[in-house]
Amino acid sequence: MSYTVEQRGAPNSLDYRLFFKNAEGKYISPFHDIPMYADESQNIFHMVVEVPRWTNAKMEIATKDLLNPIKQDVKKGKLRFVANVFPHKGYIWNYGAIPQTWEDPGHKDGDTGCCGDNDPIDVCEIGSKVCSRGEVITVKVLGILAMIDEGETDWKVIAINVEDPEANDLNNISDVQRLKPGYLEATVDWFRKYKVPDGKPENKFAFNDEFKDKDFALEVIKSTHNFWKNLISQKTDAGGLSCKNTCISAGDSPCCCTQDEAKATVEVSDLLFICFCNKSTPEISTLGLIPPGILFHNLMFHSIFRHVLVERKSVCPQQVGF
Repeated sequence: MSYTVEQRGAPNSLDYRLFFKNAEGKYISPFHDIPMYADESQNIFHMVVEVPRWTNAKMEIATKDLLNPIKQDVKKGKLRFVANVFPHKGYIWNYGAIPQTWEDPGHKDGDTGCCGDNDPIDVCEIGSKVCSRGEVITVKVLGILAMIDEGETDWKVIAINVEDPEANDLNNISDVQRLKPGYLEATVDWFRKYKVPDGKPENKFAFNDEFKDKDFALEVIKSTHNFWKNLISQKTDAGGLSCKNTCISAGDSPCCCTQDEAKATVEVSDLLFICFCNKSTPEISTLGLIPPGILFHNLMFHSIFRHVLVERKSVCPQQVGF
């Protein structure tokens, strides 16, 4: 199965989004609609590339937005970039996530003693190719690192693109140590220090900073897939995450939507109605349209009136009768 992306908004802006389509040209959610396995019998997984190697923009699947496009993370209204921490330049692998997985924030992990970070499980792809943002590749899992990020479990799967020239020689984490000496140590160093330039403390790791092998990693991935199943079937409280999808049967997910609804979601992401209300009259007059990122980059309402300005103060549509 092949996948493509459709860009909305300009890169390095609050409006930037990458929406996903399948081979039939239908809009999908990269979080929910791309299968976890590319080949279950061989333990080959799909990986959604969020951040290409050597780049700094902190891109991620927007788990709370409808259809979960890739967008740049924002803090205090500003786009986030990962600092270069000597001797590293940007992300030192292709970085992304395995779809149809979820680290449940309500589940306390028995090995780390911490709950999940509320995201799909992360992947560091260590092959030689620099992938593209939004590219969906197939990977072979080699091992896993248990990072503790501000008190949350944040697993980091180590994998390699099955099309990489070294893929046949790398089958477990010990092979990485043997054939790519220093790469695992650099990975721990990167994850330990990458938040320090932002004033955060160094991250910690379970298992004395050691990587666990392939079999251990596969079990962790399977458990996060089961957590995702509970999420998509609404057996677990979504807690603000968007479970809207277009491919999962209604019997497995009550959140499946039509292509018309999916298309409307993409189109409304381009525009935001700006309205003003006169104190003395109940009418609301539309003054114009602007890209949503200028004011409310992180709000995704189901209604086309995602946000309005009343008396120059932002309010939700329900508050003015929509």
